[in-house]
Amino acid sequence: MAGWTVAPTDFVNAQEAAPQVVVAKPLVRDVTDRDEFIGRFRAAEQVDIRSRVGGYLQSIAFTDGQLVKEGDELFKVDQRPFVTALSQAKASLAAANAGLTYAQAQFDRVNALVKSGSQTVATLDDRRRELDSAQANLQGSQASVDRAELDMTYSRIVAPLSGRIDRHMISVGNLVTADQTVLTSIVMLDPIDFYFDIDERRLLSYAETARKNGSVLQSGGGGLKVSVKLGDRDGTTYNGTLDFAENQVDAATGTLRARARFANPDFVLQPGLFGRVELEGSNSYKAILIPDEAISSDQDERVVFVVGKDNVVSTKAIRPGPKIDGYRVVRSGLDGSESLVVKGVVRVRPGVKVDPKEITLPPENEDPVESAPLTAVNAE
Repeated sequence: MAGWTVAPTDFVNAQEAAPQVVVAKPLVRDVTDRDEFIGRFRAAEQVDIRSRVGGYLQSIAFTDGQLVKEGDELFKVDQRPFVTALSQAKASLAAANAGLTYAQAQFDRVNALVKSGSQTVATLDDRRRELDSAQANLQGSQASVDRAELDMTYSRIVAPLSGRIDRHMISVGNLVTADQTVLTSIVMLDPIDFYFDIDERRLLSYAETARKNGSVLQSGGGGLKVSVKLGDRDGTTYNGTLDFAENQVDAATGTLRARARFANPDFVLQPGLFGRVELEGSNSYKAILIPDEAISSDQDERVVFVVGKDNVVSTKAIRPGPKIDGYRVVRSGLDGSESLVVKGVVRVRPGVKVDPKEITLPPENEDPVESAPLTAVNAE
């Protein structure tokens, strides 16, 4: 009977290649915690432009939105009524001068006659009264001239400070009411202020730092350095100094409003812009820093993957803290000697053997593992 002959076949299980990962040791260095608040920029100085005299607007000497310097002419009110008033005041002054000259001559003449006995003392008293009245008239006339000249000066409205001007609120030919009609406004842009609210807990820490610097938070801000980032994509940081805080905590919110001042020579920062300000929130201490990419979640814990002996991965629970220089501070769980998986975290799990590629983290985390790309390993 013929039978089937079966050749033995060796079945070989292909062993999956170890996943490639990028590993690095945490950074260990002295750092200072930084607290973050939100706030808005405001002009360091702002003024509404009004006319001190009434009349019809004659001219506008600026372009809406331009930068102006202190003393630049902005508006002019029709000066003809003020020219007439000044001429009338000067005429009254001339008449008062003539009256004083005549009264002085009369007094001198009667005074001489009284000494010789040809005139009575009562007549001399009358001439003295007339002289005093003429002097008072002269002073009043001079005051009228000064007032007319002042009104003449006020009819030319100039910028009280340097900054960026708003649009003109009324057009040429409109009636301007003295001290009431708002013609435009000017905001100072350099320097510029940033206002934000500090909560009670952190307020006490900042106040202590200010005292150590020989100052107080309300006056001078203790010289605390701050930085602000705007809402734009490039994340540019602007550096300034805390220089003022209000004198009492708001009972409704439990916060204290503080002010930081920034140089703004290029006028990039504008009043009303929203920003995030950072302040030093602690004294210097030694911290362990890791990139956020190295942190994973395990239920309600934050964990990192540690590459140990024989390149086997295990997990360690950590307590993360604030972010400094692009890295996350680890409050507890690491001692800084571990080799952590910083790229390729999704490829590993506890107990898996990996093919590690070690790098050194840069001092500031812009993209520390970008220069160490992973190559996918295909199993045959």
